[in-house]
Amino acid sequence: VTLLYAVLHIRHSLKYCDKMRCLRKRSAVSFLGVLVICLLFMNLYIEDGYVLDGDKQLIRETATHQLNPERYVHTFKDLSNFSGSINISYRYLAGTPLPRKRYLTIGLSSVKRKKGNYLLETIKSIFEQSSYEELKEIAVVVQLADFDSAWCEGMVQDISQKFAHHIIAGRLIVIHVLEEYYPVLDGLKRNYNDPEDRVKFRSKQNVDYAFLLNFCANLSDYYVMLEDDVRCSKNFLTAVKKVITSREGSYWVTLEFSKLGYIGKLYHSHDLPRLAHFLLMFYQEMPCDWLLIHFRGLLAQKEVIRFKPSLFQHMGYYSSYKGAENKLKDDDFEEESFDIPDNPPASLHTNMNVFENYEASKAYSSTDEYFWGKAPSTGDFYGIVFEKPIKISKIKVVTGTEDRQNDILHHGALEVGEKIGGSKKGRQCTTYLRLGEFKNGNIEITDVEHKVLFDINCMRILVTRSQKEWLIIRSISVWTSQTPNQ
Repeated sequence: VTLLYAVLHIRHSLKYCDKMRCLRKRSAVSFLGVLVICLLFMNLYIEDGYVLDGDKQLIRETATHQLNPERYVHTFKDLSNFSGSINISYRYLAGTPLPRKRYLTIGLSSVKRKKGNYLLETIKSIFEQSSYEELKEIAVVVQLADFDSAWCEGMVQDISQKFAHHIIAGRLIVIHVLEEYYPVLDGLKRNYNDPEDRVKFRSKQNVDYAFLLNFCANLSDYYVMLEDDVRCSKNFLTAVKKVITSREGSYWVTLEFSKLGYIGKLYHSHDLPRLAHFLLMFYQEMPCDWLLIHFRGLLAQKEVIRFKPSLFQHMGYYSSYKGAENKLKDDDFEEESFDIPDNPPASLHTNMNVFENYEASKAYSSTDEYFWGKAPSTGDFYGIVFEKPIKISKIKVVTGTEDRQNDILHHGALEVGEKIGGSKKGRQCTTYLRLGEFKNGNIEITDVEHKVLFDINCMRILVTRSQKEWLIIRSISVWTSQTPNQ
């Protein structure tokens, strides 16, 4: 409407101008031109003011390292061009991928360090901590991301000498991307007041990882990101597989197996092209580990899903940036083999008064979460109904936390049951067998399959005496021996 009035006004003014002198005519036309432009801008401002405001908000959020995932999640998910690979060429320095897809690809990007070099030790740890059967399911891709060709040649020679049989078997590949494929790395904007060389280093690192992710997109079902100075836990692949199986049916973007930086971050391989594009889009904005947090949020995984103990430990003493000291360690790391529980699929319920969002599901996982209920009474319970009858070898339940040591189950019992009854919403077993009593808030029962003659449908934690303290169930761990024939 505003534009229509503007046009009519212009036509009327032009008729009037015909009667004026030439100079006045030119002045009037100029004035009207300015008026039209002003009206157009006014119209755009009225119609699209919310877009401009949104851009200002995005700038503010980016500057403070706080993108708003909920606002951009749908747009980001629908970007179809993010699903394609990045058009660059890779140089194969050692090995070539086999046509058969593996279960897990482990990606490492390495550059020349001023002090120390841990890449060979990292590769060694990956292979030494894996069994022969696990080795069949992994592929290790090392990207030598330094532009110093002499250093790259030297590293390839060392890797080829020490890991020749892994290269021949197709489970170790060394690649390189020429400098000509990199975007501008000099004169970038200095967010967070970082010095120029620091901005260049972290921006190049984002591009390095984008190229690595792009290469690995079709090699396996899953991908885990490591640094080049990491030590692995024994049989880490088996632990990862158990965790992935336990999350079957639930939505996740990133599973974390270390709390440090971008070590031990696991992704579906089908998300790698999109993540590669994302890192390239914002390569100069912020460090890689911050971008990974935003990527997870943009794909609607709001909370961190981190597993303990950690499977990967930072071992480097000197950083790849200027050889600075980097003493970061993950205190949740356990190097020796540990027995991660199976926790088969189940529905969880309780009649206790749950505090805020500390719901029942948070106790039945290996993540750093827990169930928290208000002071329970005699007869209250926390119940687990398995999707299928199972054979159980071991059960372990831990209550309380380090900072809430009195919020334990002071008087309780652990029971298993059979013969499910009730509706879908209130399914539970009709008969239960008591396996033992809690002591100091914890219980661990072994050789369950020898103590229970039936296939187990349910398990429950029963409060046997009221307590004034609240109750935290920190973790419920179930190990299965075999799945009975149905």
